[in-house]
Amino acid sequence: MAHSSELIANDIGAYLKVHENKDMLRFLTCGSVDDGKSTLIGRLLYDSKMIFEDQMAAIENDSKRFNTTGEDFDLALLVDGLQSEREQGITIDVAYRYFSTENRKFIIADTPGHEQYTRNMATGASTCDLAVILIDARHGVQTQTRRHSFITSLLGIKQVVVAINKMDLVDFSEQRFNEIVCEYQAFAQQLDYDVVHFVPLSALNGDNVVNASSSTPWYKGETLMHLLDNVEIDPSAKSFDQFRLPIQYVNRPNLDFRGFCGTVAAGSVEVGDTVISLPSGVESKVKSIVAFEGELAAAHKGMAITLTLDDEIDSSRGDMFVKPQQRPKSASHFEANIVWMGEQSLQPHREYVIKVGARQTVGRVSAIDYRVDVNTMERIEAPQELALNDIAHVQVDLETHVQFDLYDENRETGAFIVIDRLTNNTVGAGMISGIGGATNVVWHATNVTKQQRSARKNQKPAVLWFTGLSGSGKSTIANAVESLLFKRGYHSYLLDGDNVRHGLSNDLGFADADRIENIRRVAHVSSLFTDAGLIVLTAFISPFEKDRELAKDVIGDTEFIEVYVNTPIEVCEQRDPKGLYKKARGGEIDHFTGISSPYEAPQNPSLEIDAANTSVQMAAEAVVEFLTESGYLT
Repeated sequence: MAHSSELIANDIGAYLKVHENKDMLRFLTCGSVDDGKSTLIGRLLYDSKMIFEDQMAAIENDSKRFNTTGEDFDLALLVDGLQSEREQGITIDVAYRYFSTENRKFIIADTPGHEQYTRNMATGASTCDLAVILIDARHGVQTQTRRHSFITSLLGIKQVVVAINKMDLVDFSEQRFNEIVCEYQAFAQQLDYDVVHFVPLSALNGDNVVNASSSTPWYKGETLMHLLDNVEIDPSAKSFDQFRLPIQYVNRPNLDFRGFCGTVAAGSVEVGDTVISLPSGVESKVKSIVAFEGELAAAHKGMAITLTLDDEIDSSRGDMFVKPQQRPKSASHFEANIVWMGEQSLQPHREYVIKVGARQTVGRVSAIDYRVDVNTMERIEAPQELALNDIAHVQVDLETHVQFDLYDENRETGAFIVIDRLTNNTVGAGMISGIGGATNVVWHATNVTKQQRSARKNQKPAVLWFTGLSGSGKSTIANAVESLLFKRGYHSYLLDGDNVRHGLSNDLGFADADRIENIRRVAHVSSLFTDAGLIVLTAFISPFEKDRELAKDVIGDTEFIEVYVNTPIEVCEQRDPKGLYKKARGGEIDHFTGISSPYEAPQNPSLEIDAANTSVQMAAEAVVEFLTESGYLT
């Protein structure tokens, strides 16, 4: 083992040189809850003599304090570092541990087994070469075992070790071991694994972890440590040799230095090489390669570097340097496999921030092709949404072109994450599988600008977004506002919810996904009207705050004016101009806002109208006064 090497004592320089040139294996432990993942890693480190004396003392104290196993020494505490993990006896976050042997260096990602923390498991798996999938010998293959196996396969991990743990609790039964092997092999035939190893072990007692066990004389295979130390690191991971450098940062400390910083995602580059900056396509030659240790003649995958070029070219964060004959794919639409990690479900057409490499843009899932049932591997065609931990194949549309490779070719440039625009939380992780039916539509600039159209009309374009319950008075007030504007010589157009559903949205119902799509369409139509210089009035319930935020993003902060028509539901029901509340109360209408579907009232509207105590005329005049004071009417 590395820490007992004589080189450390005799020649530390030689040892460090040998250590520097060792292979690196990144692997993760995963599986169902309480299968013993943290204990296994603790045993691996303990039996390999990779624990310092002060760590041992701290673990002994914590074992007595938390008493999670009833034993004097709880090995799981070596990796369960969070206070909440130690109190509950579970893994929540991904814990990383580093160690080495005479042959190889290792980075272990200990990932949580609870379904609630599947997102953390996927994060830990994204950079690994091999997965150790634990199975409790008493329970066999569980749902979370299948889910984790499927995710590791999607993430491109080709080799797995199935560690059938807690064999001591089934009397080291060869029959039980073989039953689980057969069960997992039948499932794994549907996954894209190259090699699957099976090891019977007891992490708690150390059987077949580092040392072979006398309790399993029927097992003729290798111990877990021997497999990890000698398994071939996936050669396909090294086969993609095209140069990729996503730009993370432009370093300009003075007028004489301009460097482009990033980590080489694939291939290599040398001083004097010609590179292209994408998406601009501008060429230049590499003048120097600067790293932490100084200037280099060349750099390869995994190295953090700064490139300087012979020419002053305009490149920034999110751009990518490649070689002329090694261009990646470029598109604003792609197909992908996605793991949904958000507490709120993924709704098609809702806008998110999509980050591909270092490039961030706005995008949406335009269609969910199918969702995979991890238990049966059945494809459920065209679901309406994705819930937490769902895995699916989707179509993604972006507002701008991005540069990428297919995930199967290069994991670094073929992956993306989905970020919620309101919370800034990562809610999804995806692997690009192909370029979909991209339309390559480019916005066509016109000779007459929005500013010229607005100036001709003596007004600034805006969208008055009236929101409120059915019967609150949105349409009535919007009509009155348009009449006032027309009388005063201004140019406007009213988009009413019912009228839009006669044409533009006549293919939509009233389920949540349909409501979201309806608002998306109206927002884009409103944006076209503002481009014409008009003041647009929209009267839509638009019950969800996220969808109104989506409309605001499409239309723009300066032109989106949210008008909350605040009328209590009791008043709306008394009015009930279309008899809809009566039908909803009688169960004749599904998904009716305020009755069987929620309404999320605006927290900070631009203007709020108390429609229960304000006349229509006074409300309309208040809106026009707001437009005048805000400079929209000139």
